[in-house]
Amino acid sequence: MTKRKPLSAMVAESLSEKIRSGGLQPGAQLPTEAELCAEYDVSRTVVREAIARLRSEGVVVPQQGRGMFVSEAPAPHNFSIPEEALRTLPETISLLELRLSVEVEAAGLCAERRTSAEASSIRALMEQVDARHEDPDAVQIHYDYDFHLAIAKAARNEFMYGFLTYLRPIIVPRFQLGHIVAAEFKETYYARIHDEHRQIVTAIEKQDARAARRAMRGHLTNSLARVRALALASGIDAAGGDQKATAASLFADLERPARVDK
Repeated sequence: MTKRKPLSAMVAESLSEKIRSGGLQPGAQLPTEAELCAEYDVSRTVVREAIARLRSEGVVVPQQGRGMFVSEAPAPHNFSIPEEALRTLPETISLLELRLSVEVEAAGLCAERRTSAEASSIRALMEQVDARHEDPDAVQIHYDYDFHLAIAKAARNEFMYGFLTYLRPIIVPRFQLGHIVAAEFKETYYARIHDEHRQIVTAIEKQDARAARRAMRGHLTNSLARVRALALASGIDAAGGDQKATAASLFADLERPARVDK
């Protein structure tokens, strides 16, 4: 069976078509979130994801305090990842591999180039993100993406930061955390992720680029392994319920305490 496109993709495509056809002229202000919700009969979250997608493509631009506007300049021919290429776990794994290759270097550059204020801000964001221990069924796997974006921004490479910002609306909504971690392992899982985050932040604070790259590679490799294990255990075409059932045994080792480096 052909899977239906996500609502956010459908809204983004509809708005793009209005812009291409002249229904929304360059410089025109987009309808408000409330108006778009009513027009498409979707939630604010769907509208925001659709706008984030258009913004990453350069189709719309924000004006502070005013809202979103159709770009005056023609949108460049951006790198893009087709929505249909992200419908299964294997494609999501490929995307994670691509993200890993960029973020490892971004962490090293961040350690070399960050200011003291940025290092403090990154630690504060880590603590804020890691303090949330929501039900895994209600949070996305990549719930820490803002933390990763802050590191990329402090790397002072606009192409790295722009690329990871582009990926955000594509990669973050892929799967719920509950697909890979059972509720009984929740607290230990969050503790382990915090340990991985802490090693990255400590290396950045020490301006140890090599350690920052190593810690980021370890963190993202672990994330990749978790999703790859889900793919192998549940099968490519397994439904969400089957994925959860077959993934339940993947993380029995989470009963063991997370390792803490001295």
